[in-house]
Amino acid sequence: MCFPALPISTRSLPVKVYRPVNASDPYVNAFAEIFGDPPADYAVPVEWAAVESWLGTSLPADYKAIAAAYGPLDIGAWLWFHTPCVNRGWFDYGAWVQQTRRNAPDVLPFGATRTADTFYWDTTASDDPDQWPVVMHCQDDENAGRDPWRRFATPLVPTLARLVADGMRPVIARSGMQTDLERTPWTPPPRRPEPTAQQRAALTTGSGLETLIALIPPPETPALGKHNWDWLYERLGTRLPGEYVRLMERYGAGSWCGWLRFNIPFSEDQYALAPWAEWYAETYQGQRADFPEYHPLAVYPEPGGFLPFADSIDGDQLCWLTEGATPDDWPLIVVPRHADQGPPLNTDLTKTLLEWLRGRFATEGLPPLGRRDEDPLDYIEFEPYDAEPAADGQ
Repeated sequence: MCFPALPISTRSLPVKVYRPVNASDPYVNAFAEIFGDPPADYAVPVEWAAVESWLGTSLPADYKAIAAAYGPLDIGAWLWFHTPCVNRGWFDYGAWVQQTRRNAPDVLPFGATRTADTFYWDTTASDDPDQWPVVMHCQDDENAGRDPWRRFATPLVPTLARLVADGMRPVIARSGMQTDLERTPWTPPPRRPEPTAQQRAALTTGSGLETLIALIPPPETPALGKHNWDWLYERLGTRLPGEYVRLMERYGAGSWCGWLRFNIPFSEDQYALAPWAEWYAETYQGQRADFPEYHPLAVYPEPGGFLPFADSIDGDQLCWLTEGATPDDWPLIVVPRHADQGPPLNTDLTKTLLEWLRGRFATEGLPPLGRRDEDPLDYIEFEPYDAEPAADGQ
């Protein structure tokens, strides 16, 4: 069991004044008896027919009633209760559902915790969504090699009541993941187009940038920033590998498969290539001074030091080791966040990307993207960042 123990003194809790939210809805009233009235800000409208059509299934009535009355919630300062909504922040409901369904295809997600657990309905248990029991995937148990599934055997509201009985605080607030809400209904993402014959061929054969372009077409306008390569080389004090330059001139900055992010090269923003490399070098040097056994590498501009140019959403860094006669000789290396440092990669940048997208290559920091029974063309993609206008004279 990975639910955190949160002992509560009932005398320290505010007195809960229950006012019926919707006297005609037993689910909302049952939820309100445990957690109180909705947050002061508005709940977002939901077009359930569109949501359920996109999901390919109806949803439990208690979830729909609570989502309509309350919107996305932070329950007990532990459980994020996700609902379909338009959010200008970083959290995307559709992308989250698609990713979690790939990880566990026979269940349907509705929440996640601060301890990296995910709450689902077991959709195989009944043809009636109102009878779907809640299950929880516990990340700590999976990491320890134990059965990661906790099976509650009850629908949503009884499960929440049980969690409160087990120690979860009976309080709610607007979810911090979805604070910048809009008052318009969430629109499901468009269906992916059917793969072309060229994509099918590029998934299995070919090499180089042209094969990568055939596999995942680049954007019309790559996001590079307002400066140019000469500005970047002067800022860094070095030229960069020609392979990287050619890749960026076709794709620009963006996210590969929602995991690997290539920073904007011609910008002074803190997350652009040069400022980020400078900040990360200083940070790594400080960690190396304290824990040299876990930080064995030199950092650019130290001789042969690594120079980061892309990172994962989990903080892993994809870098060059700046050793060799020219930048084109620099090998790649991953500086992982949650593992010991490994050796340099033995493939160049384009081949590394291609083989990772094809499902043929993985390492710490570049994990497998899908399951063995999945077609990579169902999920591999490049999401470009917004292009920044070039400065005059650049």
